[in-house]
Amino acid sequence: MNITIGRGKTARRAYGIDEIALVPGVRTLDPALADTRWQVGAIEREIPIIASAMDGVVDSRMAVLLSELGALGVVNLEGIQTRYEDPNPILDRIASVGKTEFVGLMQELYAEPIKPELITKRIQEIQAAGGIAAVSLTPVGAAKYASTVAEAGADLLFIQATVVSTAHLSPESVESLDLVKLCQEMPMPVVLGNCVTYEVSLELMRAGAAAVLVGIGPGAACTSRGVLGVGVPQPTAIADCAGARDDYFQESGRYVPVIADGGIITGGDICKCIACGADAVMIGSPIARAAEAPGRGFHWGMATPSPVLPRGTRINVGTTGTIREILVGPAKLDDGTHNLLGALKTSMGTLGAKDMREMQQVDVVIAPSLLTEGKVYQKAQQLGMGK
Repeated sequence: MNITIGRGKTARRAYGIDEIALVPGVRTLDPALADTRWQVGAIEREIPIIASAMDGVVDSRMAVLLSELGALGVVNLEGIQTRYEDPNPILDRIASVGKTEFVGLMQELYAEPIKPELITKRIQEIQAAGGIAAVSLTPVGAAKYASTVAEAGADLLFIQATVVSTAHLSPESVESLDLVKLCQEMPMPVVLGNCVTYEVSLELMRAGAAAVLVGIGPGAACTSRGVLGVGVPQPTAIADCAGARDDYFQESGRYVPVIADGGIITGGDICKCIACGADAVMIGSPIARAAEAPGRGFHWGMATPSPVLPRGTRINVGTTGTIREILVGPAKLDDGTHNLLGALKTSMGTLGAKDMREMQQVDVVIAPSLLTEGKVYQKAQQLGMGK
């Protein structure tokens, strides 16, 4: 139902993660029976979690660790890892400056040209250690470096921007990236995003996307919503794009996973996104808190270094545990940020969902008081959910 904003303008109500809750059904099951497997292309993973392609989150080492644990990590091929042979001194500088110097430093550091040979090197480093080489490029970067990625033999390619569509208009002097052609010609599955609507996600699936990323601006370090005023809260965006996935499956017989990207901090957030229709989630700041993360306890958005219009910032997330503790436990914290897989399996058991498809079908209610009801002492003492 549309709401009238004023004469000539109506709006549809959209819902954020903190405004909904999941409703148990008529059965429960032992969490050990919950099947959390999902698949993108021919790659099957036990953990439906992808670490974001951000320089403070994933490097070659982290990508390997995530692969070993049953998840995925995506390396940003337009970031520090491909601009500098040894990224460590650069990452040390990023972690050392104050708030006022940060943006200028980032613009300076990211002005260093991307080196195609380092793209090849990072992919080979991951694969040589037995990891899955998932990598990310912007559409502009893909026009320049897709052939390098193909020759290096990456396992999975993400094409990511604030908004990606198949109907992009460019000046006559600029050749737009042909997403259909890219998906057809690349020797590995291509994930496309980001989007937040039924129509665009359907077009990306028809273009040949192996999966679609959903989310504009909800990330912890992203400022796009403030800078651009653009975005749709994740539960509504996910449900719309999942509707496109189901309709496209009926249309084509090809199932294209929907990946919720951004705004996800706790195990409960992951559960809600999957209940709204996501097949997996992409998270940044929760992984940046791992001892093995390259960010030294800091996390920043992909658009932070823009020389024209930065749309991200650096946040101090700290270091709270190992990547194993964060993903599969045992948890050292009680706020839902550790043992994310355990949280998902326990939620599925509570809801009676034995696999991901059943989890996508559980009942959802609008519950804006879900995280505050009865939590006065936690809030006052900054414990648990009140931190």
